This record gives sequence, C-alpha cells and structure tokens, in this order.
Amino acid sequence: MTKESPVARRRVLLGSLAGAAVVAVLAVAALNQGETPEQAAATAAETAAAGTTAAASPRASANVTDPTPAAPTGSTDPTPANATGSADPTPATSTGSPTTGPAGSPTPTSSVKVWEGPPPPPIDANLSKGSARAPVTIVEFGDFKCPNCRRFAQRIEPVLKSRYLDTGIVRMFWRDYPIRGRDSVRAAVAARAASRQGRFWEFHDALYAGEQARLTDANLRSVAARMGLDLGRFDADRRDESVRRVVDGDLEFALELGLSGTPAFLINGELLFGAQPVAAFEKAIEKARHAV
Repeated sequence: MTKESPVARRRVLLGSLAGAAVVAVLAVAALNQGETPEQAAATAAETAAAGTTAAASPRASANVTDPTPAAPTGSTDPTPANATGSADPTPATSTGSPTTGPAGSPTPTSSVKVWEGPPPPPIDANLSKGSARAPVTIVEFGDFKCPNCRRFAQRIEPVLKSRYLDTGIVRMFWRDYPIRGRDSVRAAVAARAASRQGRFWEFHDALYAGEQARLTDANLRSVAARMGLDLGRFDADRRDESVRRVVDGDLEFALELGLSGTPAFLINGELLFGAQPVAAFEKAIEKARHAV
C-alpha cells in the first residue's frame, strides 16, 4: 500500500554515511530509558535499509515550537502545542510558553523569544487530546512498531491521562517517527487514514493493545474493520500521497531535530527520552506546570 518516497531514498544515503554514529547515539540514549544497545543497533540497521534512519542532525540543539496548526485533512487546531526543546538526549533547560507562536532564547535587547530551528510541520487537530487551555503540552514522537512506545501506551499513558489530561493540566500531541522500516511507515499511514475519519486515538490504542501484532496491510485493515471505519475510504486514504507526505514530514522534522530514537517526549520544551517510570513524567510535568 505504501511506496518509497524521495524522503525515504534520501534517508538511505544519509544512513550509509551516518550509520555508525547512529548506532552509538541510540545505544547511549537508550540505556535504562529506551531500548538496549543491541535493540538500538538492530533498529539502526533495519531502518537504514528501509530508508528511515534516525541519524543525528547538525541542528540537534535547535528549539522546537509548533506554529498555529493546520490539519492537512481540513481540521485546524485553534490552540496549538508548544513543543519546544532540545533534541539532545539530555533534557533541555529552556521551556516555552503555552500560547501560540515559536519559542527560543530571548535576544539581548528584547524579551521576545526567537525561533531557531527547523520549521515544524502542521499538526492535525485529531492527533491531540486534552484541554486546549492546558498549561502543559506533551508532544510524543512515536513509532507503532516500537516496543517501548507500546509499553508507554499500555502502562504509563493511562496514568497520565487520569491525573493530568482528564484534569485539564496536560494536552498531548502525537507526531509520527516511523524509524523501524516499512511496517512502521505502513502503520503510521494507516493511523493517519483513521484520523481522517476522526478515529486516530482509537486506532492508536488498538495497534498498541496486547502483544505486538504484525503491521501488514491485512491486519491494519482488520483493525479498521473492527472499529467500524468506512473501509473504502480507509483504503483510499492510505493510497493518498498527501497522507504519506504528512508522515514523511513528521519523520523529516524529527530527524532534523536529531532525536535518537523512540519514544521521545517534549514536555513544555524539555526532552524526556524513553518509556520512563510514571514518576519521571510527573516530575517533568510538575516542573513545567509551575514554571508557567
């Protein structure tokens, strides 16, 4: 259902040049937080072959803020995420404002924050959840084939939802970071197709439920059928090149930030890497909440 794109082909060349560096970055960043060094090495090898290498970027220290989001599918989020932070595995020290507009370091002569970094792609409002007035935003860069993303979705996110999303403290956004080959890209495209029917989070939860399922066309279609999606529309949207371009845009953005793997989270500007214990997320959320 998915075809190789120019972005993917460029990443093959990039992976061949930066593969060794990627393995080292992934191995270090994953210790006790994400994947093991062996998993990271395997991931780098697989994704380089598939054209989606998580290569470190010279822009790794850039701050990141989503502008006013405009959904490619026509839906627009009136209150965007403030995804600011450093792409280095060490958490960034700067935090952003929960209001719209880019954030960065203040200039010497002004308190206005200056945007420095790659331009963020638009956000589909269907890929957010929580109150638009929440003082804290969490942007997750995830991969549906990632075992630690699955662990976060099953064990950690439900706790954060009850404590912070349902109480209006946190708003959460999803960005695709499909770095584990064609299956990852295929699942990301399918989830975006589900989003066009307003069912992204249900599809997201279904893919992460239970043990890791094979992310084949047939299995993804089966999930859509169980959810009651319009299968004709679902299939057509998966073939839509604009859907693939949105996924590629998120991938390109994460690579430009130098994010070393998944899951990665930007919590009001500070990077938290891996499916860490709930206490680590609580600490980061409370810090961001009281800094506002």
